[in-house]
Amino acid sequence: MSKKFVLGSSEAGARELFPEKKIRQVQLGEIKICVVRIGDEFFAFEALCPHRLASLSEGAVTGFGEVVCPLHHYRFDVKTGAIKSGDCRDLRCYPTEITSSGLVINA
Repeated sequence: MSKKFVLGSSEAGARELFPEKKIRQVQLGEIKICVVRIGDEFFAFEALCPHRLASLSEGAVTGFGEVVCPLHHYRFDVKTGAIKSGDCRDLRCYPTEITSSGLVINA
């Protein structure tokens, strides 16, 4: 069962929390996830690479909308979590929605 979490206190506040293409790790209840903003869209995904559990907050985001693991450079689609390069399972992604109250994440 997922819970709803709100980050920031407004849409502008959420944008300030997440600079363009800068991956941030956040604690939502009992789980840690990563959040990244690309343009006007926000994406949330599991914090650790499924391959060797490297912290994806230390990774990078490509111009193709992929998060790159810092350890072995595996690449995952930030929208779907699909593995694009490498050999492991897809990333778990979490639904996001930007509202006047902030960034809403269902995790």
